Amino acid sequence: MSRLYIGIDPGMAGGIAVLDDSGVVDISVMPATPADILEHLREFAGMAEVENMEISAWMEDVGRGMPGQSSSATAKFARHCGHLEMALLAAEIPVVTVTPQKWERSYQLGRSSEYSKTEWKNRLKAKAQQLFPKNTKQITLKTADALLIAEYGRRQS
Repeated sequence: MSRLYIGIDPGMAGGIAVLDDSGVVDISVMPATPADILEHLREFAGMAEVENMEISAWMEDVGRGMPGQSSSATAKFARHCGHLEMALLAAEIPVVTVTPQKWERSYQLGRSSEYSKTEWKNRLKAKAQQLFPKNTKQITLKTADALLIAEYGRRQS
């Protein structure tokens, strides 16, 4: 049975990527509202149902927010992650959470602490472009992580 793999980088500046067994189905920036997120995910749940495909999502588990964030920014990020989790639940898409350290390590790019944030994000974008050369124009700093997370999920299945 064929499958859909959804990768989610949960930041507001993150993205959602969808792969099937043969490659990229969709790459998009994070939808703006909880309702938009739900509608976007339901589109792929419906596609999986119509085409008799299994579907699963892999979402980055950032855990305690981002270093240096204020408590209000951390609370906003946590609410956003909750919106994503509830949208996945409502769309009946099983989700696996994975830490950034775990999925990033699988690509053997070194450790993020060895690079500036910009350098690290560009390394991830370059890796995504290397893995998916037909989609290089769609791969941005906002969507590269989601695509790599989806590929990580596909490799785990």
